[in-house]
Amino acid sequence: MAVRYAVVAGILAGLLGMYSTMATAQTPAVPATTPADSAPVDAEIRRQMAEGHLVGVAAAVILDGEVVWRGGYGLADRDSGRPFTTDTVMNIASISKSVVGAAMMRAQEEGLLSLDADVSGYLPFAVRNPHYPDQPITLRQLATHTSSISDRWSLYATSYHFGRDAPQPLGEFLKGYLAVGGADYAPDNFLSAAPGAERDYSNIGAGLAGYIVERVTGEPLARYAQRRLFEPLGMHSTRWHLTPAGATPDATLYIAQDEMAIAIQPYTVTTWPDGGVRTSVEDLSKFFIALLNRGQGNENRVLQQNSVDEMLRLQFTPTHKPGNVDIAEKNSGLFWQTKYNTRYVGHGGSDPGMKTEMLATPDLRTGVVFFTNTSGEGTEKAYDGILKALFAHAEVLRRAQAQ
Repeated sequence: MAVRYAVVAGILAGLLGMYSTMATAQTPAVPATTPADSAPVDAEIRRQMAEGHLVGVAAAVILDGEVVWRGGYGLADRDSGRPFTTDTVMNIASISKSVVGAAMMRAQEEGLLSLDADVSGYLPFAVRNPHYPDQPITLRQLATHTSSISDRWSLYATSYHFGRDAPQPLGEFLKGYLAVGGADYAPDNFLSAAPGAERDYSNIGAGLAGYIVERVTGEPLARYAQRRLFEPLGMHSTRWHLTPAGATPDATLYIAQDEMAIAIQPYTVTTWPDGGVRTSVEDLSKFFIALLNRGQGNENRVLQQNSVDEMLRLQFTPTHKPGNVDIAEKNSGLFWQTKYNTRYVGHGGSDPGMKTEMLATPDLRTGVVFFTNTSGEGTEKAYDGILKALFAHAEVLRRAQAQ
C-alpha cells in the first residue's frame, strides 16, 4: 500500500524528531528457524537487510498448501534485543483487506449480503457518488477498488493515531465522509467517473466494506473474523487494534533514514478494517493456506469452495474492465490482486515502519509470506531482493521434493 505510506510521510517527518532511539540498523546473527540447506537464502536475506537497513524480517514458503520453510532474522525490538521470529506479531497494513474479503464472503454464504446489491441497503445512511446520484455502489466494486469512492488524502492522513486506538467510531467517520451533509463530506470524496468505470485504490472503501460486515452480522468485525476465521484456523496470535494490557508486545516499527533506524510509536487508523490486523508470519500463513486450499485450513472449512473461487477470480476481462486498467499489468479479485505485472497474485501491505507481502504464483501452488518492521530510504530494493530470494528458494525446495 505504497499510496498510504506516501500520504503519511508528512506526518512522519514531524514525528521523527520526537524519538531519541536512534542507532545504525544491524542484522545480528539471530539464528533462523530454517533447515540446514537454507544457507543461500539465509545469506541473501541478511545481505538485503544490511543494505536496506532492515531491523527485523520473518518469512515462510508454502508449497501445495503446506509451510515447507520458515525463517526469522534480526530484531523485533532493538532496545530489548528481542529477536524477530515467525511468531512475532506486527500490523500487516493492507493485507487486512483480504481478511475483510474473506469475512465478506462468509457473510454472503450466510445469506446476510450480496456482492452486487446497493451498499446503501445495508447502511443507516445512503452512499452515492454525487456526480452519478442514480447509480448504486456495490460491495463487488468496493472489493475491486472500482466504487468511485476516493481517499481524500488531506483528511485521510489525519486518521492515523500514534500511541492509541483511533478515538472516532468507524461508522461515525464513514457517515461523516460519505453521507450528504456529513462533517467531512465533499464532492472530492468521490471520483468524477461513475461507479465501475475506473479503478482507484480506496482505503476508505475497504473500511466501508468492513463496516457493512459488522452491520449485517450484528457483531463487531473483529469478533466475527475471530469466530469465523481466526479461531478455526488456529490463528491464536491474530487480532485487530493495539496490544492489550499484559500481552507480549508487538514488533517495534522503524523508519530507515540516513543509514539509521528510528523507532516510532505504534499506531492505528480510524478506518481500521483497511489495515489494522496484527498477526505473525505463522498465523498469516494459516490464513493464506486456507485461501490457496479453496477454503480449507487447519482441518476446518472456513469458506465454501465457490466463495474462495469468486474471491480469487480475476474480475476484469478485455471486454469488461475499468477504462484505466491494462489487464496485462493489473487485475483484481475481491480484495485480492495481481502483483509484479501479473507474475504473482495476493496482497501486500505498506505503512510507516513496516512492509508485508502475501503472494502466490497464479496456479496457487507456491506461496510466500514476508514481514519486515522497517520502511524508508532504500528499503524497496531490499524488499524486492528478499522476495526474489524467497521464490527462488521455493523452487529449490520443490525440486528437492521431486527427487
